[in-house]
Amino acid sequence: MDLGLRDRVYIVTGATRGLGNAAARELVADGAKVVVTGRDEQRVAGAAAELGPNALGVAVDNADPEAAARLIAVARETFGRFDGILVSVGGPPPGFVADNSDEQWQAAFESVFLGAVRLARAAAAELEGGGVIGFVLSGSVHEPIPGLTISNGLRPGLAGFAKSLADELGPRGIRVVGLLPSRIDTDRVRELDGLSADPEATRAANESRIPLRRYGSPEEFGRVAAFLLSPGASYLTGIMLPVDGGMRHGF
Repeated sequence: MDLGLRDRVYIVTGATRGLGNAAARELVADGAKVVVTGRDEQRVAGAAAELGPNALGVAVDNADPEAAARLIAVARETFGRFDGILVSVGGPPPGFVADNSDEQWQAAFESVFLGAVRLARAAAAELEGGGVIGFVLSGSVHEPIPGLTISNGLRPGLAGFAKSLADELGPRGIRVVGLLPSRIDTDRVRELDGLSADPEATRAANESRIPLRRYGSPEEFGRVAAFLLSPGASYLTGIMLPVDGGMRHGF
């Protein structure tokens, strides 16, 4: 199936590793061009080099108010167009309610929430019909995850923002989509499992609650992300798509 990605240009934030990197890899594999971002300059350069000539790395922080305008300008100057953005950001610090400080909440809000809102608003102002704005969120949009209180507080709010944005941009032919990963086998998920006294037992217990009985691979997530961002998904907007092996049992 031709998804229509050839020569389309996307910005993928938080793409030096994990889910953002997986999405960027699949976009490039299907013929798209990508501007990938991260906060560490060396990691960004390395990720872009691995993706090849159809990728450019830019070191920015999602919390930077100037990041959005800079990234869109770079996309247009380098690749000649701008078709969409996937806003991905590393997870905020783990912890229960009593564990997280005001400073941690503030930093996470600036990066995870307000940074994503700024990026989406800037993209909305620049995109034309057929453009797309995607958000990498979490299964916590539907159900809180124990020990991830900050994420539980911020991700559902972003889902609400995305749904509102989809309503507003739909008449212009611009789509807005969200991806809700759960137990995808990334460094972040392995780190969270490692916080328990017995990481292997924790993983086994999590897998037992997944109908497919395994964690997802980053490549599986990346392929779903590439499809949702592509013209092949042209009649999908305002959706929050679980990528979780069936872990969410509700409708």
